[in-house]
Amino acid sequence: MTQGAGQGPEVERTATVRDFRVPAYVHETGPYAHSAHPGNAVPPLDDPLEPPEGYTPTQRDLPVINRGDTLQVTVDPAAAQAPQAATGPGPLFVVGDVHGYLEELVAALREKGLVDAAGNWCAGTARLWFLGDFTDRGPDGIGVIDLVMRLSAEAAAAGGYCKALMGNHELLLLGAKRFGDTPVNSGAGTATFQAAWLLNGGQKSDMDRLQDHHLQWMARLDAMEEVDGHLLVHSDTTAYLDYGDSIEAVNDTVRETITRNDADEVWDLFRKFTKRFSFRDEGGSDAVRSLLDTYGGTRIVHGHSPIPYLLGEVGSEDDEESTRPVVEGPHVYADGLAIAMDGGVTMAGKLLVQQLPLPV
Repeated sequence: MTQGAGQGPEVERTATVRDFRVPAYVHETGPYAHSAHPGNAVPPLDDPLEPPEGYTPTQRDLPVINRGDTLQVTVDPAAAQAPQAATGPGPLFVVGDVHGYLEELVAALREKGLVDAAGNWCAGTARLWFLGDFTDRGPDGIGVIDLVMRLSAEAAAAGGYCKALMGNHELLLLGAKRFGDTPVNSGAGTATFQAAWLLNGGQKSDMDRLQDHHLQWMARLDAMEEVDGHLLVHSDTTAYLDYGDSIEAVNDTVRETITRNDADEVWDLFRKFTKRFSFRDEGGSDAVRSLLDTYGGTRIVHGHSPIPYLLGEVGSEDDEESTRPVVEGPHVYADGLAIAMDGGVTMAGKLLVQQLPLPV
C-alpha cells in the first residue's frame, strides 16, 4: 500500500534469524548463517532527505499505524509439506503484501510447507504467486526480493513455479532509483519519486543494496495473471482497464511504459496502481465484474488495501495501538467476487499465504 505522507514513528524490530539475501544465481543448499548485514535492521538516515522546495505530498489515503514489536510467528519445525496433486499442476498458493518483513514471510511459507527449515523450496510442483509490494516500511525489502528470486529458480527445478506481480511499491522503488529528484507532473503539485519513496516508507538500507539484477527483475514483472479461474492483481482498482483489453496487452503496456523510461509516464502508472477501494463500497461488485468480464476468471484476488481498512476497523490517523487489527485470513467481499490478501503486516496484522481455491 502507499500513503501520501510520513511513515509514522520509527519502530524497533528483532533481527532476522537467517540471512536469505542471496542473488538468484546462487543456489546454496544448507542453512544460511546469521549475518551482520545492514539489512537485518533499519538504520536511521544519516542525512534525512527533506522534500524539495515546492513539493506537494500526494494526499494521504491511509493512516500509518505504530506497528510495535515484530509479530512473532511460531512455526512447527516439522511442518507438513504442501499437498501434492497426483497428476496435473500442483496446488496454487498466493502471498499478500510483504513490505520487507522477511522473517514473517519465511515463517508463513514454512507454515504452509512451501520451504524447509533452511528456507529452500520443498513444495515440489506447487505453484506460488506473490501479489507485489516486496519493499518499503519493513526492515529487509532487498532480502525479500532475493528470497523470491531464489525460490523461483528452485521451484522451477522441482517442477513447480514461484512467480510475482508488479505492485505500486515496485514502481515507486524503480522510480526513486531511476529518476531521483526529477520533478514529475502531479495533480497534487510538483512531485518527485525520491520524495514519494521516502514519504511511503523507503528504507536507506534497501536503496544501498539495490543492484542492477533487482531492477531488471522488478521491471519485467507482470501486472496481472489468470490462474485456475482466479484473476490475480496487486491493486483493488479498475485502473488496469486503462492499459489494455487483455491480460497480455496490459502486461505489455506496463513493461513498455517502464522501458521508455519517461518519468511522467512511470509516475502516472504508479499513481494509478496506488488507487484502491474500487470493490469495497456500493457498486463494488460491478467494478469486479468489469475486470472479470474483460480479462477472465470468476474471482479477483488482490493485495494492496489492508483487510482492516476494507472492514472499516481502522480508519483514521487518530487510531491508537489498542485498536491494532486481528487478521485471521483472507477477506472475501463484493458479493463473493473479490478476495483481499493484504493482512496488514505493517500494522501488526498478519502476512498471509493462502492456498486457492478457498475452502467452501
